[in-house]
Amino acid sequence: MNPVILATVTAAVAAVATFAAIKFLDYLRKTDAEHKAQEIVARAEQQILTRRKEAELEAKEQAIQIRAETEKELAAQRQELHERERQLDKHQDALDQQASELQKQQKMVAGTQQKLAEKISVANRRQEELDGLLDEQRQKLHHLSGLNRQQATERLLTMLDQELQDETGSLIARHEKKIKATVDAKARDALITSMQRYAAGHTAETTTSTVDIPNDDMKGRIIGREGRNIRAFEKATGVDVIIDDTPGVVIVSGFDMVRREVARLSLNKLIADGRIHPSRIEDVVAETQAEIEKHLQKLGQEAADEAEVTGLHERIIHLLGRLRFRTSYSQNVLRHSIEVAFLASAMAEEIGLDGKLARRCGLLHDIGKAADHEAEGGHPKIGADLLKRFSEGPEVVHAALGHHDDLRIDFPFTVIVAAADACSASRPGARRETLERYIKRMEELEAIALGFPGVSQSYAIQAGRELRVLVSAKKTTDDSAAKICRDIAKACEDQLTYPGEIKVTVLRELRHTAMAR
Repeated sequence: MNPVILATVTAAVAAVATFAAIKFLDYLRKTDAEHKAQEIVARAEQQILTRRKEAELEAKEQAIQIRAETEKELAAQRQELHERERQLDKHQDALDQQASELQKQQKMVAGTQQKLAEKISVANRRQEELDGLLDEQRQKLHHLSGLNRQQATERLLTMLDQELQDETGSLIARHEKKIKATVDAKARDALITSMQRYAAGHTAETTTSTVDIPNDDMKGRIIGREGRNIRAFEKATGVDVIIDDTPGVVIVSGFDMVRREVARLSLNKLIADGRIHPSRIEDVVAETQAEIEKHLQKLGQEAADEAEVTGLHERIIHLLGRLRFRTSYSQNVLRHSIEVAFLASAMAEEIGLDGKLARRCGLLHDIGKAADHEAEGGHPKIGADLLKRFSEGPEVVHAALGHHDDLRIDFPFTVIVAAADACSASRPGARRETLERYIKRMEELEAIALGFPGVSQSYAIQAGRELRVLVSAKKTTDDSAAKICRDIAKACEDQLTYPGEIKVTVLRELRHTAMAR
């Protein structure tokens, strides 16, 4: 064959075979794709069925859970309803019992009213019988005594008044004795407990301070040429410098203890420095005054810390520090204030009040003494105005204003502070007065007692703190003596003005004397 034809036939056969192979491969791929698609569809349908079953199971579980919770809530509600029913049954039983008791009480009241009505009827009958007997006795009395009705009435009223006085005196004596025993016991316990819990010592201070000098030549340097140094020093400090023949000592005198302390420290500095002239004196005094101001603030803060009182204004703390250099009746006022604070706190706690507030009232009750030279009026009013200005409470202000019993007491802390102040002062409480005024007050006190019927003698003793009254045993009885004692005490309260208290003691004594011959 021709090679060309052979090649052509071969190429054609090869092309047909290739085409058939391609078709066969396409058929195989198509068949494989169809199988895969069927498998994917089957898997998808299987997953859908599985998901549907899972969803149905979850829905059933949720339904079961919801049903269980609902049943639990219903059970709790049923339990609550049962509990309420039981409570209502109890209340109903209680009401029934109360109604039954009320009926019983009503029956008892009705019986009591009936008995009371019977007793009233019997009492009325007896009253009528008594009135008849009294009329009969009155007529017999008129007949026997020869007195008319008015005279008999006056004599009877006099006898009744005397009996009433005796009975009143007996009641007063009995109740006073009972009340005094109770009050004295409680007051004694509270005061003793408070004073045992706090005790402090006090030292008396004078109005002079001494400054030691190395030699007597220093006195001349302190005086200066023609006295210019000592004049400059006294002008800058406001005190008097006394230089006498006493060896090794210079005396600084002044009633203001703060100024005196400034002068003492300044003089010590000048002596140690050796340079003493007017300009140096002014510089040293100014420096010392600044140091004292800081020292006063420190002393006030230490006092507040010791008394456990917080939240004080800086001005109040400064005034507390000034009290360290103030004395009253030989007591240091700052130590006295701290002692009063602790005593007031102890007393308040003993009777169930706020001990912290009582301590604050006690610490600040004499704060006016630190500024009484700067304002007019007594230290209670000055202190109250200062405390009110610096936003202290009404209890603290009133305690400062009324701790000397000069006004009506509105807070119990005022009474507590006054008692603590008296305990701390340890003195009878008499105020300074002239001899004429003192004698006049004693005479007025004795005259009040002598003005009562039955009083024979009266004596004012213990600087007017006690009044001893002697009554006639023939004109009075033991019971009427008690009434006279109370009336004299009331008259003293109404007619006299005095510090503290006056104890009135009435003595009745019956004496019989016979002579043996």
